[in-house]
Amino acid sequence: MNAEIHVLDHRSHLLEPSHYYRMRFTPGAHSARHVRRIVRAYVIAWGMAPLSEVAELGVTELLANVVKHVPDSLCTMLLRRRERGVRVEVHDSDPALPRLRQAADWDEDGRGLALLDLLPDAWAAERTGPRTKMVWFELYSATEDPG
Repeated sequence: MNAEIHVLDHRSHLLEPSHYYRMRFTPGAHSARHVRRIVRAYVIAWGMAPLSEVAELGVTELLANVVKHVPDSLCTMLLRRRERGVRVEVHDSDPALPRLRQAADWDEDGRGLALLDLLPDAWAAERTGPRTKMVWFELYSATEDPG
């Protein structure tokens, strides 16, 4: 197992496995590369290759926020095939909701949520319990009507 990604739970029991991927892990500095490969493989297998690049970028930003802001860095990533596209969720143990802010030109960070605000078709952050939250985004297939 890669030292940068410690998989604690890997199950696909809630939905048909071909429509759902769940991974619970502690991301490290290089974990995003491995998770991007997983996201790309599923999105392409689902016949939605044009959504892959934005899905990979979005999950990278969400994992970077986990590494930076969540004390234990433990998270669960859910990748779901939807009738109209793809949904990516990242659950973690920091109840503080992320805030969209305007990064100055010289700031080294602070642009991740701005990307989430521009690239996916929808995104949000919500508390899922007294000490947990979920940040998610959805991408809709160009051939599907998001309704």
